[in-house]
Order: sequence, then C-alpha cells, then structure tokens
Amino acid sequence: MSKQETFQDLPLTHPRGEKELWRWLRDEIRNSILSSKLKRGTRMPSSRGLAQQYQCSRGTVVTAFEHLQDEGYIETRKGAGSFVALALPDDLLSANRPAIQASDRPSRAGLSKRGNLTADNISPLPASRSVGKAFRAYEPAIDLFPVDLWSRIAGRVVRRAPRSLYGQGDAHGYAPLRKAIAEYVGSARSVRCEPDQVIITAGAQQALDLVARLLLDPGDVVLMEDPGYPGAVSAFKAGGGRVVPVPVDEQGIKIATVPRHHQKAQLIYTTPANQFPLGITMSLPRRLQLLNWAIDKGAWIVEDEFDAEYRYFGRPVPALQSLDRSGTVIYVGTFTKMLFNSLRLGFLVLPQRLVEAFASARFLIDRHSPTLEQAILAEFILDGHFGHHIRRMRQIYSERVSVLVEAAKNRLSGRLNVDLAPSGMRTIGWLQGAELDQTVAGRARAQGLEIAALSQFAIRSHQPNGLMLGFAGCTPDELRRGVDVLASVLN
Repeated sequence: MSKQETFQDLPLTHPRGEKELWRWLRDEIRNSILSSKLKRGTRMPSSRGLAQQYQCSRGTVVTAFEHLQDEGYIETRKGAGSFVALALPDDLLSANRPAIQASDRPSRAGLSKRGNLTADNISPLPASRSVGKAFRAYEPAIDLFPVDLWSRIAGRVVRRAPRSLYGQGDAHGYAPLRKAIAEYVGSARSVRCEPDQVIITAGAQQALDLVARLLLDPGDVVLMEDPGYPGAVSAFKAGGGRVVPVPVDEQGIKIATVPRHHQKAQLIYTTPANQFPLGITMSLPRRLQLLNWAIDKGAWIVEDEFDAEYRYFGRPVPALQSLDRSGTVIYVGTFTKMLFNSLRLGFLVLPQRLVEAFASARFLIDRHSPTLEQAILAEFILDGHFGHHIRRMRQIYSERVSVLVEAAKNRLSGRLNVDLAPSGMRTIGWLQGAELDQTVAGRARAQGLEIAALSQFAIRSHQPNGLMLGFAGCTPDELRRGVDVLASVLN
C-alpha cells in the first residue's frame, strides 16, 4: 500500500497553533487506526517519507511513532519496519464486555478531557449475570458463603449500634475495621503498617481510581505488566496516564527492559503474588530489583493483591510492601474476591505521607463507605470468621482446580493443556493448535461458557494462544460440564 493510499484521509497540512505537530500527527494516525481507515497489519510509511509529506523534521515523526508504539497502536518488526498492530489496546478494554453500538453511546458534547477519557476507557459491566456458567473468573464461591452467620452478625451489629454509627462516618474508614485489616495483612501477608495507614475504599477499583486522581498528571507514564489487568489500564488512562507496557516472564515484571525514555515513570502497577492473568509469583530477586528501580527513579509502586490469600502449594511469598523501607509501595486489597461481589469494600495501605490527601479525596468523592457494612465486616474479622472462611475456601478452591485439570486431561488432551494453578481463582489453558484464542473464546461464549482469550489482556506483548479459565466460583459439576462443552468447541 502506498503512502498516498495509506494516509489519504489525513489532512494535508497541520492546523498551526492548535497543538504541537507530533501530537497532532499521533492523534490523526490513532484516529485513522480506530476508525479502520488504517487497517490492522498495514505497513506504516517510513518516517522520512512522512516528514517530507508534512514538511516537518524526521524527529517529529519518530516521536509520534514512539508514542503510538508505547500506546500499542503500532508495532515494529525487526528488519521490516512499523505496522499497525493486529491487537489494539482498545480490544483489551472490551474484553468480556457487551458490544456498544455508536448509536447507543450518550452524546460527548460538553465533556471535559477527563470526562472523555473516562467515557472512552470504561464500559460498565452488566449488573447481573447468569449463574452456573463455567468458567467465570470474576467471583468467589458465593454458594458457600456463610450467609446465616453473616446475617446473625449483621443483626447483632444493628441492634447494638450506638447512634454515632448512623451518623456521618469517617473518610478514612471505620476505625475498628482499619485496625482489623492492619492486623490481618500484617499476619497473613507480612505487610508493615499501622491502622492509621489504612483507607477503606469501595473495592479495589475505587482504590486504583484514587491513585490515578491523586498521583497522575496528564501524560505521566504508568508502567504496566503486559499482559495485565484491564481495570487498572482503564483507571490509569481515565486519569490521564500514558500506559507503557512492560513484559512479564516466569519471574514477574521485567523492569530492566524499560527503555531509557520511559524511566521517568510516575507509577508502576504490579500483581506480584498472583500475576494477572498468567498466575506467576514474582521471585524475590525480581521484587528487590523492582523496588530498587522505583526508589532510584522516584516512582510509586502500586501492589494489587486481590486474591493473594489463595495459595495451594509452595511457600507463600510475603507482600512486596513488606520489603519497602522508603514509603514507595501502595498496597491494594479487596474483600469482594474473598467474600462476595456485592460487598463493595476494599482498602489501601498507604505510606504515611499520602494518608490525609487520600482521605480528603475520598471525602470529596463519596464521603465514606457505608459504616454499618464496615462494622459488620469488622465483627466478622475480629471474631475469627474471616480467617476460617479463607482457610476453608483455600481447601475448596484447591479441590476445584484439581477437578478442572483432571477433567481437561481426560477430555481435552492434545488440544488444551490446563495449568494446575498454584494460587488464585483462575488458571490458563494453553491451546495446542494454530487457531487464534479469540476465535476459540468466541465460539465457547456462543455455547454458554464464560471464557476470555489470553490475548485480550495483552497490551503489546505477543502471548501464546491461551484461554483464561475461572474455577473458584464454579462447582465441580459445573467445571466438568464446562469441559465437556469446551471439548465440543475444540473438535
């Protein structure tokens, strides 16, 4: 395809005065890619040719290309040049979400830059989903949650609650719950903190949103594991951050591969206990390397441990935060994956110097989480029921992943190899044929399975074809039936 054919829809001249030339060129190319005027896999013209076309320096074009590559819209192949990426970052944000037609979108007129970023990067998930579907990876074993026990504790809290519990709550969170969390993460994950370093949030997603609001300026670089968690990508992009993918190997995030022009990163997002979605546990040498790199560059580390409690074999590794003596690590946790999804309670463990700023932001956004629910959860933890529930679920989830692996070995051998997950609530099944994982996942969803393709979580990296399979929220019978359906899909 010639330059004229490839870039025929771009304006011939830069509208002087509106924005820097490289930014304008980047935006025009990005928009042409997203509107499919530039097709996936299309070879990009040379930087020298574009510089002549737009009467600018070659360095201007190179800068625009570098930003598009960092954002995942183009990719460079050694000895062949630059091409429009086959998998765009916008595919990552639409993984497992219903398609939204252009006619369904509300008008964007009058939105702020942040408003447009939020609307562009976040599509709400449906309010409810059908139960009984394998291999849903978004929920714990709700069928085994001790509802009667929770109800008794809730009744006791409501009957005995002082009037103050019905008044204005604390933006930091309910004090007894913060104390219970500090004690629990100190014991279970070796997190070093006092109760006054804990901020209660409406789940991990609000915690990530607060981080983006308070620590990112527009254009700040956020280093992100690749493949990685879409919710974090959305939060940081909506906050104006420029997400730069960093590859992951068997030891975790490869921070040493960050190019020199991205080493002024503001944030590094990582899931070291159970990497999302690959399930890797970051090694101790890699943790120390990451921490030292962040300290040296003056970057914050956001450590997300949403299912770290579920480890089935091997020695548990303490939280990355436990190694931090410099106040660099922000620790994120949630109860939705440990108890039940509608309990929108999570927490941040913050370096002391950030606590009051985060509490102020929380007060501005929604004042505080419901105090009565916080009080019920505090009782649940302090009475020892939370620890008992986690130990019970650890045993049950270990059994469920074994059922999945055994069923897959019997029914899917030679077509899908399923890992025995060492931790977490999901695992990866590796496709053995040449068929693309997104094609297989689409057929599986059409047959009633809830499956995500591994490639949907890649920002720039090229992963082997694989399927993410949740097991924690599925009964053994659901898992076996799911494997039977998957066998028919793979035939």
